[in-house]
Amino acid sequence: MNPLHRVLSKAVDVRPTEVRATLLGFAWFFFLLGGYYLLRPLRDALGLAGGADELQWLFTATFAAMLAVVPVFGALVKHLPPRRFVPLCYRFFTASILVFCVLIAARVDSVWVGRTFFVWISVFNLFVISMFWSVLADCFSNAQGRRLFGFIAAGGTAGTFAGPALAAALATTLGPVALTLCAALMLEAALQCFRQLYPRPGVTPSHQHDDSPGAPTATGSTRPIGGGAMAGLALIRRSPYLLGLCGYLLLHTAASTFLYFEQGRIVADAFADTASRTRFFALVDLGVSSLTLLLQLAVTGRLMKRFGVATALLVLPVASAVAFAAVMLSPTVGVLAGAQALRRAFDYAIARPAREVLFTVVGREAKYKAKNAIETVVYRGGDMVSGWISAGLGAVGIGFAGLAALAIPLAVVWAALSLALARQQERLLRAGRSIEAPPPKR
Repeated sequence: MNPLHRVLSKAVDVRPTEVRATLLGFAWFFFLLGGYYLLRPLRDALGLAGGADELQWLFTATFAAMLAVVPVFGALVKHLPPRRFVPLCYRFFTASILVFCVLIAARVDSVWVGRTFFVWISVFNLFVISMFWSVLADCFSNAQGRRLFGFIAAGGTAGTFAGPALAAALATTLGPVALTLCAALMLEAALQCFRQLYPRPGVTPSHQHDDSPGAPTATGSTRPIGGGAMAGLALIRRSPYLLGLCGYLLLHTAASTFLYFEQGRIVADAFADTASRTRFFALVDLGVSSLTLLLQLAVTGRLMKRFGVATALLVLPVASAVAFAAVMLSPTVGVLAGAQALRRAFDYAIARPAREVLFTVVGREAKYKAKNAIETVVYRGGDMVSGWISAGLGAVGIGFAGLAALAIPLAVVWAALSLALARQQERLLRAGRSIEAPPPKR
């Protein structure tokens, strides 16, 4: 046993041939989320520049941007292999971040720059993280995912420590320009990790020689994945399993959006300026990261290995119901911070790795196209609809208590769907089947 494997095996059930790939995945997610969490507090603070009552319009604009970007991404996947389209996407987002850096430094109309920044960072976040998990689902088997995804996700959590810590330190000293420059550098570092992890042309890495069910099929290839630019939506429409994943994510986004809107109202009333709001959001993110890392290192891998994916998926609906009840009973900054920390930590540490394991049993086109459509268009569509529901109920005098009365029963439906998805994943795994692209029309 080599020294690195000896040390790593104390934290995660990793095989000697999997050490390099696991550490690369850990580092990739660290830089990816570290860069995003540098920008997240700034995004949330700038999003409130026009007032908390405008958030539903920002969510609508984000959904529209997603609709415009998804066909472009589908075309890239159709014509280019992952080793080419992933770097193109990352470099495009890096360039866009640097453009915002210039606009913020030049003090161009702060309200409109803030609104645009909110929308674009929301698009950037979902795309780059969706691509990250698509590549991992392509490179690791279902059995490997159950053992390793929790630890790899901990790399992202370590990044969520670094990002908010830098944001909290720099927000009131060097300002937003420093945040955007650091985020661009971290995104480039994440890209270099991808280059080392993804198979080179004609090569099957040693970590992929896995004799467990659902062994990975990714090998280095210069051939594109193919299919149509909008094939992801066709795959979703034809597959009850993928439709179930859409339902799971829609319920997730509804709960997240309702809490986010209440958070916006509470924070806007409690803090008067952008700098203090940025600092508050950064400190909440640090609290979330602390609890998430503890869960990922001590709970996630063992929980999924011993109790299965179903138990891991159930954690988030239960945590969401508890968070709604707490904020409904005591809508204060302290209770809000604690409820959000609990819910988001269970999401990032346990529910998200479990959800990614569900994608290891689908075909490669579904891993990149259907998964991307679910985690961008469906996710932001759910944000938009939930945002308008929240705004509409508020306009007729129904406050957060009314939203909670709607959200808590939905958590029961969400839990039942979680169990159904876990059972279907097990059936697909035992049968050695995957959800492939629909046959071409004749």
